[in-house]
Order: sequence, then structure tokens, then C-alpha cells
Amino acid sequence: MAKENSAKSMDLTNGEGETELFQAQSHLYKHIFNYISSMSLKCAVQLLIPDIIHSHGKPITLPELVSALQVHPTKTSSLYRLMRLLVHSGFFSTTKVVVDDQDEEAYVLTSSSKLLLKDNSNCLSPFVLSMLEPAILTPWQFLGSWFGGNNITPFESAHGLNFWDYGEQNSGFNSRFSQAMASDSQMANLVVKDCKPIFEGLGSLVDVGGGTGSFARIISQEFPHIKCIVFDLPHVVANFPDSANVNFVGGDMFRSIPLADAFLFKLVFHAFGDEDCVKTLKKCREAIASKADGGKVIIIDIVINEKKDEHELTEAKLFFDMLMMVVVTGRERTEKEWESLFLEAGFSHYKITPLFGLRSLIEVFP
Repeated sequence: MAKENSAKSMDLTNGEGETELFQAQSHLYKHIFNYISSMSLKCAVQLLIPDIIHSHGKPITLPELVSALQVHPTKTSSLYRLMRLLVHSGFFSTTKVVVDDQDEEAYVLTSSSKLLLKDNSNCLSPFVLSMLEPAILTPWQFLGSWFGGNNITPFESAHGLNFWDYGEQNSGFNSRFSQAMASDSQMANLVVKDCKPIFEGLGSLVDVGGGTGSFARIISQEFPHIKCIVFDLPHVVANFPDSANVNFVGGDMFRSIPLADAFLFKLVFHAFGDEDCVKTLKKCREAIASKADGGKVIIIDIVINEKKDEHELTEAKLFFDMLMMVVVTGRERTEKEWESLFLEAGFSHYKITPLFGLRSLIEVFP
């Protein structure tokens, strides 16, 4: 019997040597513990470590960081271990400084941690905190059982409500999520100036699902001739004041959409299934003020391209795809899948321009 069990064990290795098996073990462990990297990053944001290093004005040593954070002396080594992981993950870097004639290691910001500075107009700290809060993380515990159940999403399994109803009933969560989306939208100011041909000739634009209006404001500042309407659920836009070029309107995109020359959807369609996307696109096609004079739908969203994208970029897109499956009813799409939506909704052609890192800008024409 012992020999038989040993033979079965050998068969499971498929002839792989010890090195390959331990590499496989390391690969498994890395992915098992990937959440530790995410939660360590969240901790750094909660502690304002990027802002403290920035305010220090020069590389900061561990004792200086301990002092600035007012960490209890017994936790000094724990802070070192946190920073060691964050340095390894590329969120901070180290350099040598001279303290009392001795070389000491000190921490500096990287491009990633600079995006977490509160003073940075493109600060993504709200996005980090929102995407890693318990309401978003808990549904992942239900993913396995969800496949055998009848709930629409794991989020619903976890909370008894869909994502949208949960946000409406939990004002704190809704506010943090809106801030996260606004911080993500703010990154667009880096490239909107390059989009002049896309917005030329437009007199009006509806930012559908535009939340706090941050992206609409960027557009109106860069293209002051365009009148922008931020169109979102009533409870989302209820407390935002209108301005000269940006008005807030509450409503349901599945029922009706205000008339305009163009309709903007930033990270909206990926949150919904194909049927809902087609229904909304048809509403847009009906509401285009002038189909003959530049009317169109403008979409900023992910386009999966596993053959052309680098591994890390594809991985990030696939993470978003799983997030959409777990939290809402949406998905990330390939170009062919996007095209299918457009044609089914009655549009004639489209153009895809990679502009926003993970995301592309898609123009859809009637």
C-alpha cells in the first residue's frame, strides 16, 4: 500500500523536478497572499505616509518616519517591515543619507506613491480606500458559493442588496465611492487637451453616470463652448450646484436621456450586462440632437486585448473584469464584444483610440 501511494504521489508531479515544484509552490503562495500587498498599501494611505515623506522635503529615515507618525516605539520594527514590503512592491524607494557621520537608509516617493499625495490634483488615495473597504472586499468570500446559488452577484450574496441599492441606503459608502470615481476621473486632465478633434463641433454633451461632475468640469474648462449636463441617479447628483457650463440632472438612463450632440460614458458600460448596455445605447441614438452633424457616443472604458497588451496591463484589465462580475453585473470587453453592442443598438461604425492607460476612448457613430 505504501508503494502504491508513493507511485500516485510521483504521478501527480508529472515528472517535474524539485526545483519546478518549489517554483510552483512559490507561485501559488504569491497569489494566495496578494491581498497583503493591497492592504499594506491601504495602510500607508490611512497613515498618510506619502504625504509625510513629501512634507519632509527630503529622504526620510525610519526614526524620522516613526516620529512623524507618532508610532509607539515598540512598533518601530513593524513599521520597518511594512515599508520594506512597500519598497519591494515599488510604492516607495530607498536611498542613502548621512546621519551623524553614518550612512542610513531613507525613504523617497516613487511615481506610484506621488499619485497618493493629497496635494496632487490627480490624487488616487480615495480610490484606494474605496476599493479596499469591507463592503467591496466581503463579496469575494461568497464567490465560490455564488456559482451554485441564484443571487445575481456575490455582492448581493454578501449584503442582501445589489450594489446600487446598497449605495442609496448607505450614504457614507456612496460618498466614498463617488470620491473614488472623481479621483479616477481627474486623471483625464492629463490627456483631455489632446482630444480636441473629438470634441470639436459639439455644442452640448451629456456625461451619463457622471457622478460629482469632475470629468464634465475638466471638459468644460478645456472646451468652454460645450454645455455639459451631468446625468446620474437623483440621490447621486442631489447636492451639487449648477455652474455656467455644467448642469446636474437626475434620472434613469434606462428610461430616458436628455437630448444632446454627444453622450459621454466613463466607466459606465463595464458595470452592466450586454442587454442593459444595448438598451442605453439605443436611448442615446434616439437622443442625439443632430445625427448628420457630428452626433456620437463617446465611451471611456477598458478594451481587453490579450494578444497585444503587456502581461501586467492585461492582468489589471482582467482584475477589473472580475471586479465587475463580483460587485455588479458587468464585464470588461474585447473590441469584438464592443462592436457587437454597437451594431445591435443600431450604430454604423466606431473608432477606438488608446489614451487613458488601462482605458481607451471609443467614438460610436449613428
